[in-house]
Amino acid sequence: MTMRAPNAGVRRASASPDDIHDVLILGGGPAGASAAIYSARAGLSTLVVDKGITSGALGISREIANYPGIPEGTPGADVVQRIRTQAERFGARFVVDKVSAIDLAGDVKSAYGTRGTYRGRAVIVASGAMGRARTLPGEDRLVGRGVSYCATCDGFFFQGKAVAVAGATDEAIEEALFLTRFAARVHVLSPSEALRCSPRLADEAGQSPSVTLHPSTTLEEILGSDSVDAVRVRTRGGAPTILPVAAVFLYLQGGRPIVDFLGGQVPLTADGCLAVDSLFQTPVPGVFAAGDVLCKHLKQAVIAAAEGASAAVAADRYLAGREKLRPDWA
Repeated sequence: MTMRAPNAGVRRASASPDDIHDVLILGGGPAGASAAIYSARAGLSTLVVDKGITSGALGISREIANYPGIPEGTPGADVVQRIRTQAERFGARFVVDKVSAIDLAGDVKSAYGTRGTYRGRAVIVASGAMGRARTLPGEDRLVGRGVSYCATCDGFFFQGKAVAVAGATDEAIEEALFLTRFAARVHVLSPSEALRCSPRLADEAGQSPSVTLHPSTTLEEILGSDSVDAVRVRTRGGAPTILPVAAVFLYLQGGRPIVDFLGGQVPLTADGCLAVDSLFQTPVPGVFAAGDVLCKHLKQAVIAAAEGASAAVAADRYLAGREKLRPDWA
């Protein structure tokens, strides 16, 4: 894989998320947050864009028992927060947003979220592998006709109507609360018994008069001909029921790498994973990757963290202007 240094020099400070940062990290789990530690500690202006602490595999884990230095029984979200806090002490900044598209052409790369545009001279993709491999019955047919993946984009169109949000993470509950500005009723379909989000968001959702929580509820089918009319759901241990709604916003999780926002700009393996060399460089100059988007390693937080650190070191060398990146021992 060939590399080239960006034309502009390395910047050491940052004022706002809209600035051009030295390193833009997409994903704030163990890989992304650890990359932020190494990047920021190297004096590089570092911005991490992430959907929320509980949007990744570690964040939704109830208990971590095998991460070095972390006592057994610590919730995964607490582990992620500790890594983030350490990165912030070195100057890294974290922004909560969902990136839907990216432009990797040129020396400055841009990521487009629902709340802003984020730019960096080097990009580390650490978006994890919580993407869904299969769609729900009715989903493909009704996309854009009541099926949405972005409440902040489409919520306005369902004023005064009942809608459903499928998911239980920070991202899902934040979007559900946003929908209360428009919808008459927001049904939160949580696959788990308890919401897998921050206590603050859980409290807000539980206290909102416009939100109805449906714990341990699986979304089985989206119904409607030309638009969404209802959803078929099943509560654990119960029979399927029909819930009339005008829209359904999907924030469900699976086990596939989350790379759809790359728009085909980075080559993928046959399994839909990102391919990197030994220094975690993708074939695109200035773009690196770490963590579960690679698919080749044992899916453990400690391994993802190590990969994030390696990717950050490689990004630092790239920004320093080396034509070829060499291991420390070369």
